[in-house]
Amino acid sequence: MLKPFCNVTDQAQCRFLGLPSPVPRFRRRYAVVPCSRPMNKPTAPVQVQAVVSDQGSPARLESGPCSLADRLRLGTLTEDGLSYKEKFIVRCYEVGINKTATVETIANLLQEVGCNHAQSVGFSTDGFATTTTMRKLHLIWVTARMHIEIYKYPAWSDVVEIETWCQSEGRIGTRRDWILKDYATGEVIGRATSKWVMMNQDTRRLQKVSDDVREEYLVFCPRELRLAFPEENSSSSRKISKLEDPAQYSRLGLIPRRADLDMNQHVNNVTYIGWLLESMPQDVIDTHELQTITLDYRRECQQDNVVDSLTSAEPFEDAEPVSKLQGTNGSPAITGDKEDNHQFLHLLRLSGDGSEINRGRSVWRKKPAR
Repeated sequence: MLKPFCNVTDQAQCRFLGLPSPVPRFRRRYAVVPCSRPMNKPTAPVQVQAVVSDQGSPARLESGPCSLADRLRLGTLTEDGLSYKEKFIVRCYEVGINKTATVETIANLLQEVGCNHAQSVGFSTDGFATTTTMRKLHLIWVTARMHIEIYKYPAWSDVVEIETWCQSEGRIGTRRDWILKDYATGEVIGRATSKWVMMNQDTRRLQKVSDDVREEYLVFCPRELRLAFPEENSSSSRKISKLEDPAQYSRLGLIPRRADLDMNQHVNNVTYIGWLLESMPQDVIDTHELQTITLDYRRECQQDNVVDSLTSAEPFEDAEPVSKLQGTNGSPAITGDKEDNHQFLHLLRLSGDGSEINRGRSVWRKKPAR
């Protein structure tokens, strides 16, 4: 009998390539029941364990049904149960003109691994990481700020490992951070951080995070503050000034597609990235690639809205050089000579009354020689 050949070290990758391999066991320091029942045997649902809060006491494990997606997904909680890692293969339809993953692909993967993290600890699958109390009160999470830095873009068929974790962010929201690595080399290729606020799904008004909700998710957060961008002068926290008219570049009359709406019944946060970049000058697109993008979300966008995208160049602020970080977070420094980089301010607004939807800032570096 012929035996399939696989030249990768990770059995999970063999499975992704269509080659038979055992379903991986989710290794943790707890006595977790693995999701390893053969999929072709219609027996009773497999039970999987998750960490639950005991209001201040050490976390315990409880069992729940394990889905087919749980058994096939290339992700698992880390040993301490306080962060989550998942591997993704870059698909051909996720790369752009540079033959590498687009920034929208990166942002979608960040969103996917965040949602999978929430599902892995027992949060809802009918909303973006909603807890039991949130569902009872019709509350949802919405993005307030997103900051992404990409040091090296993965190419088609590259395997990217993304680690994510969440933490409290004051009384009104929470934050989620990510670190992206090239799975083959272990090199940090990107980092990201975000802030999320709670909104009532019926009234569409923001609401403070209650103690009940906070207790439900804090048990899954690191006990000490852990930041993807720990450096003091990180650009992730820089204020974005409002772009004033007249803008240097514009793309007017953008209309949301039905496919742009998500399960929270508004335009998904990743769509805004594409809209911002629609008004970028073509000569920069041809010679540079996006290194950093920051977005401040000001209001929702619905399907019947018409949007204008505005962009203007912004000079770099003089700042002290940032030393290279030690450890696993990667380097925050802008690569290349500053003269080869460009920085832009962005604004999305409603075409009708000019109301702000989103403010943004992007930094572009010279494309590497290929």
